[in-house]
Amino acid sequence: MIDLRSDTVTRPTPAMLQAMSAARVGDDVYGEDETVNALQERAATLFGVEAALFFPSGTMANQVAIKIHTQPGDEVLCGETAHIYRHEGGGIAVHSGCSVRLLPGSHGRYTADTVRRNINRSGDAHYPCTRLVAIENTVNLAGGVCWDLAEIDRIRALCVEHKLAMHLDGARLYNAIVARGDSPADYGRRFETISICLSKGLGAPVGSLLLGSRAHLGAAHRWRKIMGGGMRQAGYLAAAGLYALEHHVARLALDHARAARVGAALATLPWVAELAPVETNIVICRLAPAVATELVLAHLAGAGVQALSIGEGVLRFVFHLDVGDEDVEVVLAALRAYR
Repeated sequence: MIDLRSDTVTRPTPAMLQAMSAARVGDDVYGEDETVNALQERAATLFGVEAALFFPSGTMANQVAIKIHTQPGDEVLCGETAHIYRHEGGGIAVHSGCSVRLLPGSHGRYTADTVRRNINRSGDAHYPCTRLVAIENTVNLAGGVCWDLAEIDRIRALCVEHKLAMHLDGARLYNAIVARGDSPADYGRRFETISICLSKGLGAPVGSLLLGSRAHLGAAHRWRKIMGGGMRQAGYLAAAGLYALEHHVARLALDHARAARVGAALATLPWVAELAPVETNIVICRLAPAVATELVLAHLAGAGVQALSIGEGVLRFVFHLDVGDEDVEVVLAALRAYR
């Protein structure tokens, strides 16, 4: 099967497996795993920040970041499609005891003016204290679209003015970096904390990183332990992350090009009503009202293609390093054959 449900389905390449098997390891709970330390140092250097911390998952990295920036009763501002709100199991309420205000915008991207209108009045006991602004880049449920750094700067200035922290859920940040020609350091200097996922487009089997200051990461280390994220000989996993950062970043452009080809084909099909902007490796389309989602998925599966339903009449296709140009031809033929 050509699995386009997510870029989380990738398997380590032979070269990545070799790097994993050769890793020098220790006990990371004691800070003694050489490869974990090397991964954290490499990521911190790339983003121009003081420190990085290796996590088992992006969800844990995001939830720890929210925890260290807030107190129970505070409020988090994020986009209405935000992963931290929609797909992390209610973790903001469970771990941090915070309320969430969802900000409307275009394809999951809101503006500084929207943030300004939604900051609660300081000192008014009727309202939770607005404490954190969270941005997701790329925006998963909007089809992998990217934020403009200029708008991030406008939001950043507002957060500085109101003493709000900023967190970047960068699960697919490297897709944005490659698509927009940015650098990791462009983001490192704009946020208090950043999470990046190694097990999506970068192709590692497990793991995410949280980046920020030493003070923030010191607090994050404690909360990672409390949430059960302390790992022992984690260097075998960290080695995959190091390999991914060194070898799998530039090739993300191939995933973007393949997604664009499929997006262009979907836009011509009569049974597709709407196509989200295709900027990176995710293609999301809304089916025409009379078209049954389960029938489209069954047709694709019969042709050897797996896609994902992410809502009534909405399909998602995600491209990754296990999908090549020949696979794209199979996908295109299957899509065009549906009647």
